[in-house]
Amino acid sequence: LAGPGFQGRAALALHVAGINAALLLAWGRSPGGMYQIAIRACFLGFAFGCGLLLSFGPSTWKHFGWYMCSLSLFHYSEYLVTAVNNPRSLSLDSFLLNHSFEYNMAALSSWVEFTVEKFIFPGMKQITWLSSAGLLMVVFGDCLRKAAMLTAGSNFNHIVQNEKSETHTLVTRGVYGWFRHPSYVGWFYWSIGTQVLLCNPICVVAYTLASWRFFRERIEEEEITLIHFFGEEYLAYKRRVPSGLPFIPGVKVGL
Repeated sequence: LAGPGFQGRAALALHVAGINAALLLAWGRSPGGMYQIAIRACFLGFAFGCGLLLSFGPSTWKHFGWYMCSLSLFHYSEYLVTAVNNPRSLSLDSFLLNHSFEYNMAALSSWVEFTVEKFIFPGMKQITWLSSAGLLMVVFGDCLRKAAMLTAGSNFNHIVQNEKSETHTLVTRGVYGWFRHPSYVGWFYWSIGTQVLLCNPICVVAYTLASWRFFRERIEEEEITLIHFFGEEYLAYKRRVPSGLPFIPGVKVGL
């Protein structure tokens, strides 16, 4: 029990406990849930660090390390960009860690599939060119989404708005000149890319179908409010610029 493995695990546990205690002492009684924010940010940073260790270590879990880095960076940057862009809408939910039950179950399913297939078909998880293609999809998708958030500025919100604020304007420049919904396009390809990266054939299909259905419904819901907010201005924009997602034209408007 006193071997290096046990010592390493004990040191890691003490390190995590020490960070938690320090955060609790520093922000435990601060208003605005500062402790809850800090503990989530530290957790994501810890996950990113573990991902780096796996990525550059001799372990056969290298590609899972890429995934850990991608996932933790995605959630951390969601909060960070929201803090820069639209601090009034900032909350714990901005990390998107509690996005939905379905989202969490999808993540869990991908971990289970990767682990099971790795032990049954270990060579299946060592297809570097395929994992590299998935990583490129992940980087492209996340960069596109963050570019959309930064371009929209205070007009971006994680929740579909039902009431138009005085400062709400229709953004058509930058990446919004390529797609009407670049943040959804980015998330769509990021999501699928994570499963290509992990070489998870079942989850690649499941994520593609589930993401497509989710964004089809989300875009239709959002475009109803955008037409209500901006009227003909949005309809003209809709005719000019594609949604960006395959086979999702958006809400149908009668002539």
